[in-house]
Amino acid sequence: MKATKLIFAAALLLAAACTTSKQASDGILRTQVPARPAGQEHALELTVPALDTVRIGIVGIGMRGASAVSRLSFVPGAKIVALCDVEPDRVEAGRQTLLNRGLPEPAGYSGSEDAYKALCERDDVDLVYICTDWIHHVPVALYAMEHGKNAAIEVPAATSMEDIWALIDKSEQTRKHCMMLENCCYDFYELSCLAMAQAGVFGEILHAEGAYLHYLDPYWDAYWNNWRLDFNRKHEGDVYPTHGLGPVCQVLNIHRGDRFKTLVAMDTKSVNGPLAVRKRTGEDASDFKNGDLTSTLIRTENGKTILIEHGVLTPRPYDRMYQLVGTEGYASKYPIPQICVRRGQIETAAEANHEDLDQEKILSREEIEALQKQYPNPVLTPELEALAKEVGGHGGMDFIMDYRLIYCLRNGLPLDMDVYDLAEWCCLGPLGALSIENGNRPVEVPDFTRGAWNRIQGFSYAFAE
Repeated sequence: MKATKLIFAAALLLAAACTTSKQASDGILRTQVPARPAGQEHALELTVPALDTVRIGIVGIGMRGASAVSRLSFVPGAKIVALCDVEPDRVEAGRQTLLNRGLPEPAGYSGSEDAYKALCERDDVDLVYICTDWIHHVPVALYAMEHGKNAAIEVPAATSMEDIWALIDKSEQTRKHCMMLENCCYDFYELSCLAMAQAGVFGEILHAEGAYLHYLDPYWDAYWNNWRLDFNRKHEGDVYPTHGLGPVCQVLNIHRGDRFKTLVAMDTKSVNGPLAVRKRTGEDASDFKNGDLTSTLIRTENGKTILIEHGVLTPRPYDRMYQLVGTEGYASKYPIPQICVRRGQIETAAEANHEDLDQEKILSREEIEALQKQYPNPVLTPELEALAKEVGGHGGMDFIMDYRLIYCLRNGLPLDMDVYDLAEWCCLGPLGALSIENGNRPVEVPDFTRGAWNRIQGFSYAFAE
């Protein structure tokens, strides 16, 4: 009997070793996908009961939070009832903004990093709008959902796989929205190109590119306790991927008929990061982890590719790249908007001059504007566009984002961006770091919907009937 047990145990060990070997032999790194807790189901197309007035509590009244207070005060159906920040003077500044607009005085919470809990426990808050530093995003959002509130979180909403899964599970469990506030999905050019792509102007989109290239050296000191530079010092990978990634994911229908399959990341050495720390603190920062430039290449289940770049340490012009490469056309945004389509291009070798590298036809500004009028984005009505440009917020895209969030909540509709968008767009940070730390090996991107990634076919906006 003892010998039999030993043989059986040895067989189990061998089977486990073979399984491990099989997983390792394909060279792909994998992270654990937790089982969906019993009684939960996916949150695709999640809705909550319609709210005539959306009562909002804002947590974090720094750079982003202060502008959110102002913008939301112009959104129809939005009412700011409470403000929270560690620093009392920021709460007072937000309160004064609302009073200057002739709006009711909000409740204020400050003085500690746990002050947000009292805000989340209020009975008169429907939405907790989170604009804190990154490390407080998830604790605030989880507490908000636990107390029956919808959560909207500034970017990036989460910075670890554990936190990403925690937000997914809490949203599924509580049936409350957990949305990341990705404003770049609402910039005018991206909205226009999305409509054209959905109309087939570019054919099948095969490849897309996005980035966050923004020299932050003049701005590091504006972040409370220097938290953003400190985060870059402690973390590898693309720590801020969503501005470039979000808009192209909507074009590619990610978890709406396609999904990320694998990614590979690599970075340059750290040069300017340590210098930025030394300049401000005098410390030796040879432990600075984030490279001066990080590149991540993604392959999808349907054979599409995406390139995402992050660079905030070198003096290059602001650029989110935004490129769509299709079978019938091409669009890009930086440094100037460009669109090419097969129609009107040279067709034969006899017409081609191989020494003329500028012969491909780029549509003129007038032709691009004509295309945009021919294929309008349904969100961008003339009235909303005019109001957005008047209120502002990165040229108006912030206001459109807020408007759509409140509009969907008031009408009981699914939000434009759900918790799975949050997960897929944020996972580049931790999964890219895993790739870099293991010699740039490919990493499998988990299916955050746990099997429902192709249940919906195609990205679309919801509208009230």
